[in-house]
Amino acid sequence: MSSGSPLFAPSPSDTPAPAAPDERQRFLRLLRTALAERRFQRLLLNRHEGEDATIERLTVRDIELRGERALSFLWRHKTKDITKNHALEDGLALIESLLGSQFMQAHLDTLGEEVQLRFSRKGKPLLQVGRKGGAAAASSEGGGADAESGGAGGASGSNSPGGHDREKPRALSLDSPFWRELGVTHEIKGRPALVPAMARKWKQINKFIEIFGAAIRKAGLDAPGTPVRLADFGSGKGYLTFAMHDWLRTQGLAPAVQGVELKQDMVALGNAAAARHALTGLSFEHGDVRERGDQPLDVMVALHACDIATDYAMHFGLRSGARVIMCAPCCHKEIRPQMHTPAALRPLLQHGIHLGQEAEMVTDSLRALLLELMGYDTQVIEFIALEHTSKNKMVLAVKRAQDTTPSRRAELLTQLEEIKRFYGLRSQALETLLRVEGKLEAA
Repeated sequence: MSSGSPLFAPSPSDTPAPAAPDERQRFLRLLRTALAERRFQRLLLNRHEGEDATIERLTVRDIELRGERALSFLWRHKTKDITKNHALEDGLALIESLLGSQFMQAHLDTLGEEVQLRFSRKGKPLLQVGRKGGAAAASSEGGGADAESGGAGGASGSNSPGGHDREKPRALSLDSPFWRELGVTHEIKGRPALVPAMARKWKQINKFIEIFGAAIRKAGLDAPGTPVRLADFGSGKGYLTFAMHDWLRTQGLAPAVQGVELKQDMVALGNAAAARHALTGLSFEHGDVRERGDQPLDVMVALHACDIATDYAMHFGLRSGARVIMCAPCCHKEIRPQMHTPAALRPLLQHGIHLGQEAEMVTDSLRALLLELMGYDTQVIEFIALEHTSKNKMVLAVKRAQDTTPSRRAELLTQLEEIKRFYGLRSQALETLLRVEGKLEAA
């Protein structure tokens, strides 16, 4: 087959078979094609054999910097992560120089294919191309997918016959070394793997990041290099705090993420892990949202803040000028004792469980209405299936470009008063905080 022949053109049966094409060059051509056709998703290089023994793997992503396409290289070391961005051609040249010299295995993930390149002990390149959802399309040797590279990142499933039992693509990668420190991963045959007991938690984290990412884009915070100031109240062990920082960084943004937690041991754990892995722009501190001074923010997150702590968190987000507010409320205690059961609803709300559910619905609906009054597009959504946690409701608010019109503001204030009158409510914490500041006066 001449150099100008199609990649998989068969040789005539009556002529001697030519030498096999260089599988390394075939891989590089597939990489270039995926980038040119905008099908590229991620490139992972592992099995590092270079001089720097601290390097574990390299992840490459396609980004835009100042209107120009570039390749973002995330170097994973044992104790730190380093991100470097390169112009497209410079990045491709660097990848070519690394393949077979410093990294002995590569996994290219595109919209339609999974391409694996690995080098044997003798340095021979072996290529395998698999269709997503189907069997292998082309392989330099028979058999199934290379077991050593399957699932290395946790971002795409392995190639199983007929495409069954494939893992759903995830927003995050298990390659990040901090996941092991947080107990999400352990090491199997020298590579990170999900701890079975953390499977549900991992699904929750990735679902949250999907919603988080969509909100970041809607708020216009997704341009490469954009600083994103974020506070996560009630950060706990920091699963989501680390996840948000990691996602923002891999998108080419400049995160300044702060976890705020009441438990000092959790604060110490988070700061120690961030320092060990050299995660700049990530820190944890002891604090309570109800005692927090003003702090300019782009994103305010508060998950499972008890009762009116959620209202204080929302109020803090409003005071901080946050463009995104994400809250998963918990322990709705304030409204239920105030509720007078309307006559038409007494047959329904005579049962305690229904009364509790009604109180939760009224509380979060009032919060969403108040956030809309303050100029946010607001949704109350289920952010994880009920089978994973009973606290699965989220109030998500993204700042609108335009202020609420006077007519819409008057309509929302009327709705607020009608709901309170219908249920006989005297006060609601977020409303009270806003009225004290004079922000609920009719325009």
